[in-house]
Amino acid sequence: MERKDHILIVDDDRDLRDLLEQYLDRSGFAVTAAKNGREMRQALAERPTDLIVLDLMLPQEDGLKLCRDLRATDPASSPRAVSIRIGGEADRILGLEMGADDYLAKPFAARELLARIKAILRRARALPANLRLTETARGLRFGDWLLDTTQRHLVDAAGTMVALSGAEYRLLRVFLDYPQRVLNRDQLLTLTQGRETEPFDRSIDLLVSRLRQRLKDDAREPRYIKTVRNEGYVFAAPIEIRTHER
Repeated sequence: MERKDHILIVDDDRDLRDLLEQYLDRSGFAVTAAKNGREMRQALAERPTDLIVLDLMLPQEDGLKLCRDLRATDPASSPRAVSIRIGGEADRILGLEMGADDYLAKPFAARELLARIKAILRRARALPANLRLTETARGLRFGDWLLDTTQRHLVDAAGTMVALSGAEYRLLRVFLDYPQRVLNRDQLLTLTQGRETEPFDRSIDLLVSRLRQRLKDDAREPRYIKTVRNEGYVFAAPIEIRTHER
């Protein structure tokens, strides 16, 4: 029998947990529900989980902290994804930076959540197959930088470590896997977050700006991430795959 994808719902609203559990079960998923971080960790320890639907506002531990902790302990090649339901623009960007793969504001339609879940799982199985080809390397070198794919941080020419958020790391990995190729915003959202651009959605532009700051890349005369007017972005630097220590 084919294994069902296992979805873990973490929300303190019992009615919503029950509703989502029934809906996702009817949609062909195996589902577990938890009301807080303690129950979430217990569920994760008991069985493999493919995706977590995680609420921001939880008692005792907030969803952003749980999301950050998950990304800190998960290997980059793990198929587990995290979808976080948040409201405002600032919270959405913060959630993505903490490692969430997508966001969905309350109230929402169950069908939309189902579509987001399927999109995230498609990305987790399609895109990482490409990423895992380079995930076996100790790092990816470009210009003055080395991306450590094990620890998921940057190292500059002086050996100084520069931490990356989950969203920054995923965006940089996409650029490094598709060098010298113009990627538009729709493609970048699909490759990094498993979704399409929404009207006035500037999350990719904001993440590119933050990543440029990490790389000390001048947006006016960029060395690494160049803007292609009316098209998108291109990673312009040559890349060297390293399979051993620096």
